[in-house]
Amino acid sequence: MSEDSGEKTFAPSAKRLRDAAKKGDVLRSRELATAGATLVAAAWLLIAGPWVLGLLAETLRTSFTWDRTSLENFAPGAMLLQTTLAVLPPIAVLGVAVIIVSLASQLGFGGEGRWLGSNLAPKGSRLNPMSGLKRMFGANGWIEMVKGLAKVALLGTMAWTWGRNNVPQLSRLGRGDVFEQLAYGWHQIVMLLFVLAGGLVLIAFIDFPVQWFRRHQRLKMSMQEMRDEHKEAEGAPEKKQAQRERQRKIAMGGLIPAVKDAQFILTNPTHFSVALAYDPEKAGAPIVLAKGRGDKALAMRELAAEYQVPVLEYPALARSVYYTTRERQVIREELYVAIAAILAFVFALKRGEHPPRPDVNVPLTLRFDTEGRLDPSIVA
Repeated sequence: MSEDSGEKTFAPSAKRLRDAAKKGDVLRSRELATAGATLVAAAWLLIAGPWVLGLLAETLRTSFTWDRTSLENFAPGAMLLQTTLAVLPPIAVLGVAVIIVSLASQLGFGGEGRWLGSNLAPKGSRLNPMSGLKRMFGANGWIEMVKGLAKVALLGTMAWTWGRNNVPQLSRLGRGDVFEQLAYGWHQIVMLLFVLAGGLVLIAFIDFPVQWFRRHQRLKMSMQEMRDEHKEAEGAPEKKQAQRERQRKIAMGGLIPAVKDAQFILTNPTHFSVALAYDPEKAGAPIVLAKGRGDKALAMRELAAEYQVPVLEYPALARSVYYTTRERQVIREELYVAIAAILAFVFALKRGEHPPRPDVNVPLTLRFDTEGRLDPSIVA
């Protein structure tokens, strides 16, 4: 089949994954959240068991202690409120822990878009009955139904196995010390929660890779989609050209004073431009007023033509000055002779003379290639 046929065979790009996440299509597993919440709840009940039982015992002891004042001012509502307030702290801590684990299991896998407030806004598609029926009876609905049946079968089997070993002992509760019997019953219920949590963790370990694979398949891209995304990222050619023109104008704006004051410009001729001037009253050697490469070098040559500043092509010398001298600094002493020859040539041109173009020599230790690497083999 042709790559242009629209078949989605390419893995989703990072941009496609980000865009999907911003629309609410993120990697999540309800089974992972359920497993984490159940496991935390079981662990907390195991740790907080003595605390909760102690609070309940104290509350019951107080509630069933009667005196004349209690009988004359009987207030069942106050007793119920007291009992509720007594057990509220451990329940509140449990609720907060479960909420944190549930959020972390769904939001802790990265990806842009998870924390966008727009994803919490009401969406009409979620209230559309037809969309709901499609989800229920579509392929996704059948998959979820099979998962649900498998989960019920697994957890039911684990609960039945636990019950077969523990129900006989639980049925004999009440024949000994009440507090000890309650502690035993509490412990066994917590153990049941741990068993079920183990089953949910197993389900989550299976479900999470499945959810990742399904999302990966859902977001696959065709060749045309890859091309469109690349074009969007790179930008249309006319847009890039307009951007380059703006950058060139900005560069020219800062270069105008330097080029106007320059006595000549050395070029590579295409990659580098260096504007130089010599004023004995300001410095004892020529100064680099401006230098640039690429678009900046082109802008300097255009300005030089506008302000009638001589442009001389000396590739090795231009690169040598570019890589050894900063702007507003005098040139290296090793380059005095070469620059002096060019200055004499430029002054002769300004006097209306027509001298021959001078030959210059760049020291072997100052010969660079276009990347700034020393290369003595370059011809000056």
